[in-house]
Amino acid sequence: MSSINFKSLEECLEKHIPADELKEVKRILYGRSDDNVLELPAEAKNIAAENGFEIKGYRILAKEEQMRKPRLVKIGAIQNSIVLPTTAPLEKQREAIWRKVTTMIKAAAAAGVNVVCMQEAWTMPFAFCTREKFPWCDFAEEAENGPTTKMLQELAKAYNMVIISSILERDVEHGDTIWNTAVVISNHGRYMGKHRKNHIPRVGDFNEATYYLEGNTGHPVFETDFGKIAINICYGRHHPQNWMMFGLNGAEIVFNPSATVGALSEPLWSIEARNAAIANSYFSVAINRVGNEEFPNEYTSGDGKPAHKVFGPFYGSSYVAAPDGTRTPSLSRDQDGLLITEVDLNLCRQIKDFWTFRMTQRLDMYAESFKRASQLDFKPQIIRE
Repeated sequence: MSSINFKSLEECLEKHIPADELKEVKRILYGRSDDNVLELPAEAKNIAAENGFEIKGYRILAKEEQMRKPRLVKIGAIQNSIVLPTTAPLEKQREAIWRKVTTMIKAAAAAGVNVVCMQEAWTMPFAFCTREKFPWCDFAEEAENGPTTKMLQELAKAYNMVIISSILERDVEHGDTIWNTAVVISNHGRYMGKHRKNHIPRVGDFNEATYYLEGNTGHPVFETDFGKIAINICYGRHHPQNWMMFGLNGAEIVFNPSATVGALSEPLWSIEARNAAIANSYFSVAINRVGNEEFPNEYTSGDGKPAHKVFGPFYGSSYVAAPDGTRTPSLSRDQDGLLITEVDLNLCRQIKDFWTFRMTQRLDMYAESFKRASQLDFKPQIIRE
């Protein structure tokens, strides 16, 4: 990752490109020349200013239809750093993050957000790089009855807001096993269900298979008062079939709560969730944490370099992409932030009608091909002279 203090691509473009040219650059990069800024209420902006986090708002609308009214939904995406050192007592670490993020949720509520999602494993440092089981496994909690879910249920009900909470789950009903899990809480304050991470990385410092394995919940879509939503957790964004299955199950918004670092994945970040939105005719919401996280003991990265204690930097850059290929500007690479995007869910069907990706998808052909490819005696279809 560059040593240059580079806050965001958008800031760099606006600083160095003349206004007229910038419109054309944005049209090529983001699918539209105008950012289509959403004016946010003073209360929300004041909360952000008083608590030192970035807040941005944008709109992605659809064509006006004759037979359907607009289906406007405000999406909130929260990126943040941890608060206390990783040597602090675990309960105090979690409570400090709770306080920070609940303040950001309060700002989202002031702006009328309907659905909000936090980053991956938001209640804790991303300690899986260490390969140490203790004390980090102690952050795990029950999905339905754990303290984080109980706390958020009160907020969801009070703010009439669907909340997606990505946690380290402890499954007490099945041998106290641990999972990487996203919990969905309805705007009525009720636990709707959960989804467990389908694809687990074994790359760089992401030693997550030491703690949990691939999820067993399939590709659930949660039908809420504000649309059909799904969660593709972090590393699952590298797998097109994962994105596709949420679309086949009817998702209109797919959240991608993540924790990823610049040296590993930043060139991929702006592409993958946007590609998924295009290919599957839904909105995608890419969310990444920010900052460096220092751990008590040194660990190695398996790359021949010296052992170290710092994991990061996590580069933030959260954004929303639409089924027509447009996308919002990102939040910054280094600052806590709340991104609010008002979308019209009617755009999902409009794009299906226009591009006919679903009609031309050929699922029957690929199902047969996948079946063959999964067999032990599979031979690639290669033709040679």
